[in-house]
Amino acid sequence: MEEYKIDYEVKTRILLPKMSKVIMLNDDYTAMDFVVGILREIFAKQPSEAEHIMLKIHTEGKGICGIYPYDIAQTKAREARRRSKEAGFPLRILVEDE
Repeated sequence: MEEYKIDYEVKTRILLPKMSKVIMLNDDYTAMDFVVGILREIFAKQPSEAEHIMLKIHTEGKGICGIYPYDIAQTKAREARRRSKEAGFPLRILVEDE
């Protein structure tokens, strides 16, 4: 009986998730310390970085809170909106493709 050797190659391709930016928009009502708190608690920013982003939002009209895979970006934005609504602030947050 003859033996057959089967030789095959499997190619694996890893697809990276689509990345999205979470962008916070400026308004005239949301307190600056509330924005810094959101940046620290939800987006895991260090105090100095959170303050820098908050000032950018205040002076330039918007700032990037972070860049995440799409689902994570949506979850973080939704949580920030929820907390803002509970606190009575009209904070606007967008999620855009990178």
